[in-house]
Amino acid sequence: MAADDALRALILNAVPQQPPFRFIEEIMEMDGERIAGAYRFRRNEYFYRGHFPDRPVTPGVILIAAMAQTGVVAHGLYLSMAKLGASIDEVKKITTLFTYVEEVEFLGIVAPGERIIFRGKKIYFRQGSLKAAVTAEREDGEIVCRGTLAGKGVLTRI
Repeated sequence: MAADDALRALILNAVPQQPPFRFIEEIMEMDGERIAGAYRFRRNEYFYRGHFPDRPVTPGVILIAAMAQTGVVAHGLYLSMAKLGASIDEVKKITTLFTYVEEVEFLGIVAPGERIIFRGKKIYFRQGSLKAAVTAEREDGEIVCRGTLAGKGVLTRI
């Protein structure tokens, strides 16, 4: 069953990363197997000042973080609700620790101003751990980065 607009908004608001290190601003679709989210890399992002001053390029580590925020964090929060029966209040207490990166390939450059779609496909979700195949692609479908990422949700006790 696909998530409705209200549930997608709840999950988006539960993502613990916040500006200036939040790289998901929309969840376009989400179900038990996959998720798609988007982020527009604005020209005034803090990292463009140094990467690179005369020809800004989105750093690969930022693309990986964005892929993780959609494909692992947001999807993991949704799966925690859907599969484990967690409430939205319980989900908001979960912090996802990024645990694994494999076979990441950078296939293109993301320039300031571009809107990138991040797509995650669940490989497995068990005991609060999610492993996913994740891509970053331009709006026309051209893949600029792909890889396998994983994370584990832990309850924040503070």
